[in-house]
Amino acid sequence: MSQTLEFPVFNRAYSRTFQPGRLTFGLVSPLEAYTVGDSPSMERHIERAQLAEKLGFSAIWLRDIPFNVPAFGDVGQMYDPFVYLGALAAVTKDIGLGIASAVLPLRHPAHVAKSAASVDVLSGGRMLLGVASGDRPEEYPALAADYEGRDARFRDSVDYIRATFGDFPNFDGQQGRLNGHMDMLPKPVSGRIPLLMTGGAQQTPEWGAEHGDGWMTYPRRLDAQQQAIDTYRGNVRATCTTDKPVMQSLYVDVMSNNTMPVRPIALGYAAGTDFLVEHLKQLEEIGVNHVALNLRYNNADIEETLHRIAEEILPYFSAVS
Repeated sequence: MSQTLEFPVFNRAYSRTFQPGRLTFGLVSPLEAYTVGDSPSMERHIERAQLAEKLGFSAIWLRDIPFNVPAFGDVGQMYDPFVYLGALAAVTKDIGLGIASAVLPLRHPAHVAKSAASVDVLSGGRMLLGVASGDRPEEYPALAADYEGRDARFRDSVDYIRATFGDFPNFDGQQGRLNGHMDMLPKPVSGRIPLLMTGGAQQTPEWGAEHGDGWMTYPRRLDAQQQAIDTYRGNVRATCTTDKPVMQSLYVDVMSNNTMPVRPIALGYAAGTDFLVEHLKQLEEIGVNHVALNLRYNNADIEETLHRIAEEILPYFSAVS
């Protein structure tokens, strides 16, 4: 799908990660393989993040998973995402630092706003804030939060967070009132942090397209993904003067033998780089701007796999840093 409009301008991570008509690549933390029900070791996680930056990946993405819910089967990187991004900000210089995604109904928006702005300032404008309504009902009672009311709380949180980016804001919402007599510091480097909507977030498609600064979604069949992207961008055009980016996740097990048959895995593929290049080119063609690769099911050495992706896949794509 051709794109004729530019994306909005936020911080430098947004501009590096999201480029009209081009596909960039990120990685989902933890950068290691681990089985369902197990916790990651987090070994060499700092060194692997630094390697990802050196190899030219655009962003690293963390999950917001406050509790280990065994039925969900994934604890992500375990560390609090904002604390972990602070650590990564100190040991990297250019790679985007993203959360995919902060569960807004389980966090007070003042804390989200301050944490995200702090990471943005400490990293020199590299914060990418995915936001979600949450998909683990078990966590809501633990935080005295209303699962059924998460749709309204999500909308209120988005408005609250954006209000804090202004000076001495006035805001009256479900989760608090800002009366113009106090301010939230620090401010984001460029004055704003992009908020990337995850899935539907319990909102109408029109609301998500208008109020988000981009859309995070999951893998689908190519025809279904193209239809979803076309619908999203149609809603964007109806309400906005700029285009907005689309990103998706993709689980990969990068096989050493390119002649081995492609095998579907959960939300992705076990395949050689020849197939992955062709599949990713198709995603670029239908309008995906960023793919966050997840190596959880990867069987080969992680460092070796990162090098192979950088050497055998990234050169085929025209994104610029």
